[in-house]
Amino acid sequence: MTGLFFEFCSMTKLSVNINKVATIRNARGGSVPNLVKFALDCERFGAEGITVHPRPDERHITTQDVYDLAPVLSTEFNIEGYPDERYMRIISEIRPAQATLVPDPPNVLTSNNGWDVRGRMAELKEVVERLHEWNVRVSVFLNPDEEQVHAAKEAGADRIELYTGPYAEHFLSDKGGVLPYVAAATTAKAIGLGVNAGHDLNLDNLAFLKSSIPWMDEVSIGHAIISDALYLGIENTIQLYKRKLLPL
Repeated sequence: MTGLFFEFCSMTKLSVNINKVATIRNARGGSVPNLVKFALDCERFGAEGITVHPRPDERHITTQDVYDLAPVLSTEFNIEGYPDERYMRIISEIRPAQATLVPDPPNVLTSNNGWDVRGRMAELKEVVERLHEWNVRVSVFLNPDEEQVHAAKEAGADRIELYTGPYAEHFLSDKGGVLPYVAAATTAKAIGLGVNAGHDLNLDNLAFLKSSIPWMDEVSIGHAIISDALYLGIENTIQLYKRKLLPL
């Protein structure tokens, strides 16, 4: 029984968001650092997925990057974005393992709020149906709101991704801030939705989130991993993050 419990609790995958690697490359132009090589190295060092967010202004990941990565990755490819026609065309042609829908307008610096799924139900239902026609798993970016979790299920999503910015911001002073996330994740589990999480997760706060929601399917982490890798190296950094996802 203990072995089965360990297996169940250690299934959370680490998807490395490589947007910041593209930011460094774009600052100088050319192909250094090489985004494809970096992604393949992340897989080789233990990452179970690669995440990108090709924004319309291409300030980090470009559309061409997505097409360069797709044929060579061997782990799950997760493409985040606002579901406009440009994004939907990319998904229809790439067919990644997962599409993570975020409500960001083009001028937002980073994803910093979840969907009002209930208020945009008709639109999101149509988007999810199209994505499912392409055999793509759909995750919807949400605040830890149980009503929105139920709405995501109604819209046809396969998973939710909990926006963990507020949790991370207050973690050192208020670990009770995890409770809304536990409630939302518990609701998701009860109604058959998978649970992902992402935003400002790092080596300080990741293990506590994992211990609080041991059934999480995936965490997507970029900024902290790339920042830690400046000091620790990307191979060591990935291994440190994966250890934080093991059961306590």
